[in-house]
Amino acid sequence: MKRIAVDMDGVLADCFEQFARYDYADTGMRKTREDGAGKMDDELFEKARTYVYQPGFFRDMPVIADSQEVLYKLNEKFEVFIVSAATEFPQSLPEKQAWLSEHFPFIQWQQIVFCGFKTIIQADIMIDDHFKNLNYFKGKTILYTQPHNELADAGKHTRVHNWTEIEQLLLTPQLQVGQEAPVDFSPAISKYA
Repeated sequence: MKRIAVDMDGVLADCFEQFARYDYADTGMRKTREDGAGKMDDELFEKARTYVYQPGFFRDMPVIADSQEVLYKLNEKFEVFIVSAATEFPQSLPEKQAWLSEHFPFIQWQQIVFCGFKTIIQADIMIDDHFKNLNYFKGKTILYTQPHNELADAGKHTRVHNWTEIEQLLLTPQLQVGQEAPVDFSPAISKYA
């Protein structure tokens, strides 16, 4: 069975929206995804580093549309692991675990990997929104579009814009893979890539 490593923040949890909410509460000005195009969170949101240390920041993030349904289907066909670089912010560990238990109850505790650098992750496929994690991964890579990466060339990574595209990419019958078959992304590459 193929193994998939799925990032949490920016792929399952909408951290951009969470930053925008916190920033709006502070400034009264609502920043949009368009405002964030090509910018890292700490470039766009002046207090980003403060927000991530506030209790509840990771616990109350919105769920990215369609991620629950599609991840449930992936979990039936693949060996899925949720991978999060969570150790930098100590309160994020219990908050992320509680968030996953609430929104993705079908993911067992054994399928959750909280780490520092994701270079230690070994799987067949990685879905992430950061090049720093995908560039060093040895398997197939899927770049999940977020404002900070949307202007960048996807390079060797397959770019997706939503979970419907992930579903088409990994669960379309002609793309389903057996234990020996390689994953071929070419027939389902996003029209936006």
